[in-house]
Amino acid sequence: MNRAKITVSAATLLICMGQTIMAAKPIGERVHTSNGDVEGKPGTDSGVRTFLGIPYAAPPVGPLRWKPPQAAQNWSGVRKAVEFGSHCMQARIFDDMIFRDKGISEDCLYLNVWTPATSANARLPVMVWIYGGGFAAGAASEPRQDGTNLAKKGVVVVSLNYRLGVFGFFSHPELTKESAHHASGNYGLLDQVAALQWVRKNIAAFGGDPGKVTIFGESAGSFSVSALMASPVAQGLFERAIGESGAFFSDTLQLKPLSESERADEKFAQSIGASSLGALSAKSGSDLLEAASNASKEDTVRFAPNIDGYFLPEDVAAIYAKGKQSHIPLLAGWNADEGSYRAIFKKDPPTTENLRSHARALFGDKADDFLKVYSASTDEQAKRAAQDLAGDQFIAFSTWKWIGMQRETGSSPVFRYRFEQAPPNASAAEPDADRGAYHSAEIEYVFGALDSKKLPWRDEDRKVSDLMSSYWANFARSGDPNGPGLPRWPAYDPKNDYAVMHLNANPHAAPDNHRSRYEFLDKVYAQKRAGNE
Repeated sequence: MNRAKITVSAATLLICMGQTIMAAKPIGERVHTSNGDVEGKPGTDSGVRTFLGIPYAAPPVGPLRWKPPQAAQNWSGVRKAVEFGSHCMQARIFDDMIFRDKGISEDCLYLNVWTPATSANARLPVMVWIYGGGFAAGAASEPRQDGTNLAKKGVVVVSLNYRLGVFGFFSHPELTKESAHHASGNYGLLDQVAALQWVRKNIAAFGGDPGKVTIFGESAGSFSVSALMASPVAQGLFERAIGESGAFFSDTLQLKPLSESERADEKFAQSIGASSLGALSAKSGSDLLEAASNASKEDTVRFAPNIDGYFLPEDVAAIYAKGKQSHIPLLAGWNADEGSYRAIFKKDPPTTENLRSHARALFGDKADDFLKVYSASTDEQAKRAAQDLAGDQFIAFSTWKWIGMQRETGSSPVFRYRFEQAPPNASAAEPDADRGAYHSAEIEYVFGALDSKKLPWRDEDRKVSDLMSSYWANFARSGDPNGPGLPRWPAYDPKNDYAVMHLNANPHAAPDNHRSRYEFLDKVYAQKRAGNE
């Protein structure tokens, strides 16, 4: 149907309580954005309409390769929005990432919209998803991140691509010098800001409320959420935040000062024969990706967010400590099995004796304190303690610290969860059959996308998925995950004994009985930082 033509029913004047009002304009296949009209398609569910591959910024190619995202060009006519945009340049790093797009390209700054709105005036809450992948991999086209079923909960879902690795986080003195903000790096994070600006400007046309935007992400996406909340550049672009496993409050993804990342990245450029920025810019995308991938294998060169003085004027933790972050409702947590006991025991058998040995190696004179909070009287308990420590060091501690800082420096409510529903294994003979509720396992549950993986899903998995997507949508709607028919989720607060919502086949809230672990690690890390200063 042509967008300019209005159906008789939509144009009919309604007489209601003595007042004449115009019926709401329905959401059709065509929607007008600030850059031009887009034509989507019905989703896999008849109640959700899908718009894929909408450009939210200009292609970051040629002279725009290492520049903040620029405005997308307008187009005439109608742009078909029925295919995902290409995923950003990246090596094959994670086997569980499956993409449904056109392939790899530097031209990758596209977003997608799933809307259940029947009217452009629906003003539904909006959820903007930021994928994980260590800032080196990922894309919005993954089947497990399809927004259809989550949108059926009454929210408009948006997902976006952002630049990765050397394309998204490369710093160089020449780039800093030519920058209006005297900054370089963090282009991938600035892409996220540009997408949020697009949402603020355009989402009302898709039936979304630009004043009720929730950002949510997993792993590097969750780190991004914590950084967006800290960044003055992103202030006011969202009203709620959800973090799934990770934040910039530990050494897992440590933020380097701009000067340090400049030195490391300039050294990388010289190592591949590029003595100037011009020489580096002249390299093809594929050659640059290969060089960056090889360098990362050989000398642990890693391209990641930094303290650039613009997007991040100082360290994320310092911004929160000063209470300068966004004071908005936060829902965050992590999974029960974020790490593997092998990260602690290495090739040693998981025994109580070896746990004590590794404790002494890791914590020295604090080993006894460690063994009190990661206690184990049997070999099986020793294995579990090591599993817990690995997950805490990898992801859980940083998320715990983030949650605490948000609660301590503001008055907005905070809700914490622990995801414990281990997905079923395709086969008992799988080498990773005992992974439990592993890192990223919750994604399919949140999106209601269990069927994106061919696993023997159980009724309990589908119930947990329905529960989580309801909690997430409720939080986007009101800043509180609670709703009719759902187990009560108390705020994470000392008045509630720091209640944690346990998300499993028997969902329930309970006091935090692992707090002593994180307090122990907090002291260890604080002393380590003090020793390095």
